[in-house]
Amino acid sequence: MEEKRREKRLPASMTLEVSSLFKQDESKIENIDSPINIIDISKGGIGFESESDMPEGYYFNACLQLGEDEDARLYCVVKIIRKTAIEKGFRYGSELVGFAPILSYIFEDYEKSLRK
Repeated sequence: MEEKRREKRLPASMTLEVSSLFKQDESKIENIDSPINIIDISKGGIGFESESDMPEGYYFNACLQLGEDEDARLYCVVKIIRKTAIEKGFRYGSELVGFAPILSYIFEDYEKSLRK
């Protein structure tokens, strides 16, 4: 796979439920109730898979729990930037929008925990 992220990808295994998508022009798609499986994460974004066909350019709110530490939660907005069809649904590339750089330590701590 061609690397498109500016930041190092870290393996991740998380499941989130996306209930609505929104766009900056205030259009909204509701009642999606789509589970997504996060497969990797970086300071710049997340890679995930879902059986749902979600449009590029839309956003959703997420709470990402990295590792065991309760303080390692990131509340963020995720923008879908690309989509590829796979055998059981779609693989997505997305970016974290409005992520505060001061929270970078969460990714650094998570990477350290993966090395243990």
